[in-house]
Amino acid sequence: MAALAAALCILLAACMTFLTITPATADGTGGCTATKGALVAVDFGPFGGPVEEGCDLTPTTGYDLLHDAGFSTAGTQHDGPAFICRIGYGSFDSGTQYPTSDKESCVLTPPATAYWSYWIASPGQSDWTYSPYGAMDRKLKDGDVDAWVYGGTDVQGSTGKPAFTPDDVRGGDPSGPGPGEPTGAPGKVDTKAAATWLTGQLTDGERIVDDGATTPDYSLTADTAFALAAANGKSATLDKVTDYLAAHTADFAYPNGTDQAPDATAVARLALLAETTGRDPRAFGGHDLLAALTGNVCAAGPESGEATPGCTAKGDFRASSYAEGQALAVLALLRAGVTPPAATVDRLTQLQCKDGSFTSILIRPGEYCDPDPATTGLIALVLHRAGGHEDAVTAARTYLGGAQRADGAFPGYTGSTTGSVNATAYAAQALAALGDTTRTAAAVGWLSRQQLDGGGFGFEEGATDPAVYATSPAVLAGTGTSLVTLTTKATEPTSPPTSPSGTPTTPAPAPGAGPDLKKGVAYLTKAANLKQGQYYGDGTGSGRADFGLTIDGAYALAATGLDNAKLRGIVDFLDHRGKDGAGRTVDDWTNVGTSYAAAGSIGKTALLAEAVGRDPRHFTGHDLIAALDQAVCAKASTGADRSCAAAGAYTYAPSVFAQSLAVMAQLRAGDSTSAQRPIAYLESLQESSGAWPSLIPSTKDSDVDSTAIAAMALDLAGGAKADKAVDKALSWLASRQLADGGFPGTAGDSVNSAALAVQGLSLDAPKYAKQLAKARKFLASQQNGDGGFVVAKGSDDRRSDLRASTQAVGGATGISFGTLKRSLTGTSPQPTPSPSGSAPDIVTTGDTAGTGDTAGTGGAGASGGGGILAATGVQAGALAAIALLLTLAGWRTVVVARRRTGTGGGR
Repeated sequence: MAALAAALCILLAACMTFLTITPATADGTGGCTATKGALVAVDFGPFGGPVEEGCDLTPTTGYDLLHDAGFSTAGTQHDGPAFICRIGYGSFDSGTQYPTSDKESCVLTPPATAYWSYWIASPGQSDWTYSPYGAMDRKLKDGDVDAWVYGGTDVQGSTGKPAFTPDDVRGGDPSGPGPGEPTGAPGKVDTKAAATWLTGQLTDGERIVDDGATTPDYSLTADTAFALAAANGKSATLDKVTDYLAAHTADFAYPNGTDQAPDATAVARLALLAETTGRDPRAFGGHDLLAALTGNVCAAGPESGEATPGCTAKGDFRASSYAEGQALAVLALLRAGVTPPAATVDRLTQLQCKDGSFTSILIRPGEYCDPDPATTGLIALVLHRAGGHEDAVTAARTYLGGAQRADGAFPGYTGSTTGSVNATAYAAQALAALGDTTRTAAAVGWLSRQQLDGGGFGFEEGATDPAVYATSPAVLAGTGTSLVTLTTKATEPTSPPTSPSGTPTTPAPAPGAGPDLKKGVAYLTKAANLKQGQYYGDGTGSGRADFGLTIDGAYALAATGLDNAKLRGIVDFLDHRGKDGAGRTVDDWTNVGTSYAAAGSIGKTALLAEAVGRDPRHFTGHDLIAALDQAVCAKASTGADRSCAAAGAYTYAPSVFAQSLAVMAQLRAGDSTSAQRPIAYLESLQESSGAWPSLIPSTKDSDVDSTAIAAMALDLAGGAKADKAVDKALSWLASRQLADGGFPGTAGDSVNSAALAVQGLSLDAPKYAKQLAKARKFLASQQNGDGGFVVAKGSDDRRSDLRASTQAVGGATGISFGTLKRSLTGTSPQPTPSPSGSAPDIVTTGDTAGTGDTAGTGGAGASGGGGILAATGVQAGALAAIALLLTLAGWRTVVVARRRTGTGGGR
C-alpha cells in the first residue's frame, strides 16, 4: 500500500508540471460565471488524465455539483455514498471510475495517504481551502468553486492542494469582478474620524440639536450614541449622551403624555441603547420599555371595524407608521431575551415585495409595495436574528444583490440613479451578517469614498455637507456591526440550572460574555435536529443515525441540565439498542464484542453511561468496561494486523481523542489498574511543547482539540507526573489563543476548538480566567439567532452547524468529560423507536444539521477543529490511522460492514 501511495504521489507531481484544464464536454462551464452557478474541477492526473471541469447553474450541495456537472461517483460499502471513494467522467477513459477496484476495494474507508480530497473556494477567493464539510453537507452558492484531488493530505490540509488555482477553473482573474459583481475598490471607513465629527455636533456634549432649531432631536441623539458605541466602545461621552436620553425618556417615548400610547420607534431606540450600553431596558429613565412595547401591539387593523388609534394592521406596534419602527421594536425585544408576539414578526414579512425587497411604510396587505434598500437591509437583519424566516431573508439578500450598483452603492429609492449613504450602510450591515463578503466589501468601499474631510457623511454621493442621519449608520457599517450585535458591555453568563434544593447543578462559567445556553439547547433539541433520540448527519436520506454525534448531543444536554427529558430519550435509545432508519444500533458503531472493537467508541459510550448514573458494565447490553480491558494492547501489532499502534494503546483507536475517552471511561468505572498502561502511553505522546498530536502513532503535529481532551484524561488520573503534564498542556493551550478569543483548528478560527479549549483551561479556571472569558465571548459571537453555532469565524456559510453546536453548548460550561455528571432522577422512561422502513426525515436545506461525519465517528466536538477529512465529512485522523491499521490485503478480505476504526470521539 505504501508503494502504491508513493507511486501515485510521484505521478501526481509529474502531471502537475504540464497541467491544463479541459472543460467538460457535457456541461463545461455551461453558462456559469464568477457569480452565477458553481464550478467544479476534478484532477485525473494520477490516473493519466486531464483536469476535467463542470458546472451547475442551480447549485445546492458539493455532492450534487459533481453529478450535475457530469461526473459519476461511488462510495464505500462501509460508509455508503457519502464517502466519495471513486470518481469518473465520461470523456476520460470511457467514464471509468478511479481508483479502479484493483487499487482500491472501496469496502472500508481509504487511508489519508490515497483518497479524493475536497477543496473549496468562495467567490473571489484565489486560494484553496481544505473543506471542513463533507460534499453532501457543503451548501453551495453562486460563485463557489470546488476541486477534487487524488492523493494524500495531513490533518490540517496543508499538503496535497490542487496544482491549479480557483482562477484557473473560473478562467478569469480573481482580482477582477465577474459579470454582475460590484467593481468598487475596497476601502475602509475612518470610523474614529466619523465619531469625532459626531461628537462635535453634540450640544453641551449630550444632545443633537438641528440647525436652526432650539429643541433636541432625540432620534438623532440616539443614532449618535449608537455610532459612538460602535466606533469607541464605552466612553465618558457615550455615558453622557445615554444619561441625557434616560433623563428625557418621557419626552422622547411619550410625546403625547405618559397616559397615551408611546411612540414605539422611540421606545425601541431607547431599549436598544440600554441593551447596547449594558443598562436595564425594564428600568431606563424610570420606564419599563419592554412592557411599553409588548403592551401596545395591535390586535387588529381598521378592517375589523374596531378603530384602534395607531394601528394599520394586526401585529403593528401602535404609533409605528414606518417599517423601521416595527423592525427596531422586534429587535429590542429579541435582544432583551423576550420572544416578540408572533404577529409582530409576521407583520414584518407582510411588508416584503414580490422582488424580495421591503417597503418602508407599514402598508396594509394588498397595498402598493415600494422597494426600499435601507429598509430591506434593516428588516433582513432583524428576521435573520429572529430565525425561522430563511426564505424571506434569502429573497431580501437576492434583491440587495440585484440592487447594488457596479461601484458598490445602493440607491435610496426606486428609480434613483444616485447612491445613498443611508441605504448603502444598511445594506452593507445586512450583507455582512448574511456572509456576503464580496458585496459587503464593495459597499463599504463605496462608503469610504463618500466620507468627507471632516469625517462625516452626506446624504448621497457627491454631497459636500455632512449629516448626522447619514453618518451614524455609515459608522456601524464601517465597524462591521449593526444594531443586532452592537454592544459595549459583556453580558453575564447564562445562570446555571438549580436542583430542587436550590443549589446549582452546573458550575457557573467564569466571568465573561458567553453564549446563550438556553437557546443553544433549544436548537439541539428541536424536532428537525433530534429525531427520536438520534441525530442524523449525512444528509443522504440513508436513515443511518450518527451515533457519535448523538452522544455529543447527550454530553451537551448533560453539561447544561436544561432538558433532562430529551437527554433521557437519547440515553434510553442507546441503552435499549434502539434501531435507526437503516436498522442499525449503537453496536454497529462500537463493534463491541467483535474482532474490530473500536475502543474510542466504546469509551465514549461508557462515559455517557457514567455521566448520567447508568452502569457502564450493563449498558447497551454489554459490559463496556470489560470490553475496554480487553482492548488494551500488550504490544504493537505487526504484519497485516494493524490493530495496535503500541503497547498501552487501545485496539483500533487511531487518535489521542480515542485514547483519552477510553482512559476516562476506565477511570470513572474504578478500573484504575487496567488503565495504567493506557495512561502511560498517553503521557508518552505529549510533546516537549506541552501539546499532543492528533493521531496515533504520532505525526508530530500539535492539536488544540487533542491537547484539551488529553489534559482532561490526565487530570482525572492524577499523580505528580500527570499533574505536571496537565500544567504544561494548559500553558500551551493558552498560548494558542487567537486575538479574538478563538483557537485554531482545521476549519480555521474554530468553534469546536474554542469550546474544547474552554473545557481544558477550566481545569485551572482561576489561572486562565482571562483566556476563558475571551473564549466564551468568541463562542457567543459565533452563535446564530436560532441558537446554533457556525463551524468557524469567517466562514462564508454562516448557517448553524449541528456538530459545532453540540461542542459549543457543552464546552461553554467548562465541565470536563472526566467529571461530567447529570442525574436523570425525575425523568420518565422513553420509548425505544422501532426501525423504520424508510429513513427518518432529514433536515432541510434551510434547517441544516451540520457537517456530516457520515459514519458516526465524530466525537465531542468532532467538527471544525478536529480534522474532518473534507471529502466526506469523515475525520482525517481516522483515515490516516486506517492507513496504518489496515493493509490492502486486509481490505480485500474483510467485507463485513463495521464501524470505522477512527471512532474515539472522532479523533
